[in-house]
Amino acid sequence: MADIAQANREGVLSGRFGGSAVVRITPAAPASRISLRAPAGSLAALSGALGLTLPVKPKTSNSADGRHALWIGPDEWLIIDENEADLMAAAASAGALHSATDVSHRNTAIIVSGPGAEATVNSGCPQDLSLAIFPVGACSRTIFGKIEIVLLRTADDTFRVECWRSFADYAFGLLTEGAEDAAL
Repeated sequence: MADIAQANREGVLSGRFGGSAVVRITPAAPASRISLRAPAGSLAALSGALGLTLPVKPKTSNSADGRHALWIGPDEWLIIDENEADLMAAAASAGALHSATDVSHRNTAIIVSGPGAEATVNSGCPQDLSLAIFPVGACSRTIFGKIEIVLLRTADDTFRVECWRSFADYAFGLLTEGAEDAAL
């Protein structure tokens, strides 16, 4: 019997690294993601099924055990699971009205960390990212250079930059330039 070859998908930024003396830029590990839309009456059931409370306040997120729920709009969330769990099945088990789309292969993420992380991300993002305005757990759909990103602050000096795979090289390059400027 013939051996069957299995193709392994390589990350779009696999093997890339960047940064400077004050910041490190690395591709995030693979994750599963869904874009979730739901009315207010479905939030309790969906929160239970997903294992974390869906935030309802702008620019906020909730995280537990490698799973993040990011508020994107009044009835919209980006759910990210760093353990690559089946988020579609979890959402479906809620038994509540919602719309979920798997965007795992559309998106990728870049981790920006270190004392120069804020300045690095601000090199292409017009938002005030100071801790007072954009604290740990804050998230936002915003722009970075010429592309749309979803930004999550995971620690005082760490950001997760979610972008479409097709823009990943551009985002990584612009972040690398910002890291060099942050070191000056």
